[in-house]
Amino acid sequence: MDRKKIVWVLFVLVAFAQQYVPAKMILDREEVLSTGTEYKFETAPIDPSDPFRGKYITLRYAENTIQVKDDKNWTIGEPIYVSLEKDGNGFAKITAVTKERPNDGKDFFKAEVSYITGNGSNNLIIDYPFDRYYMEESKAYEAELSHRRAQQDTSQVTYALVNIKNGNAVLKDVLINGIPIREIVKKELQNKD
Repeated sequence: MDRKKIVWVLFVLVAFAQQYVPAKMILDREEVLSTGTEYKFETAPIDPSDPFRGKYITLRYAENTIQVKDDKNWTIGEPIYVSLEKDGNGFAKITAVTKERPNDGKDFFKAEVSYITGNGSNNLIIDYPFDRYYMEESKAYEAELSHRRAQQDTSQVTYALVNIKNGNAVLKDVLINGIPIREIVKKELQNKD
C-alpha cells in the first residue's frame, strides 16, 4: 500500500471515531432514559453560600449515607457501586455499597466515596454522579431560586428523577411537589411579564 492510501485510511478511521464516540455516549444515555428503572431521589438543602454556578442547579441528596463495618477499607474518591430499592413512598433507598460491580439482579449505579466518618460511626458519604441539573441559561437562575425556596419550605417535596440501568445513572428531571421545575420556572417568568 502506498503512503497516500495509508494516510487516507487513517483519516477515514479517525473521522469515524470522532463521530462514533459522541454518538455512542448519547445513545447510551438515551437507552438508560428510555429503558432504565426510574428512581426518585429526595433532594436536601444546599449550603446557601454555594451560589448558583453556570447553567445548572447544584443538587444534594437526603439519601447519600450508609453505615459500613470498617472505615479503614474505604478511600475518598474511590469508585463504588450503590445498590438501590424503592421505599414505601417511591423514593430511592440505598441497600448496599460495594467495591465490585453487583451481579444480584438489583438496580445499582457507579459513584464515588465522598468521605467516611471515623469515631466509630463509620458513615460512608456517597458522591453521586448526577448532582447537576442543566437548564437553558435564561431559566437556570430562576430555577435555582425556586428550588432553594422549596427546600426551605418543609411542606414541599423536592426530588430528582433518575433513570438507572446496568450501573449507569441519568438525571431526567427535578420536581417540586410532582411538578417539573421547568414548568414552575416557565409559569414564574410568565407572571413577571
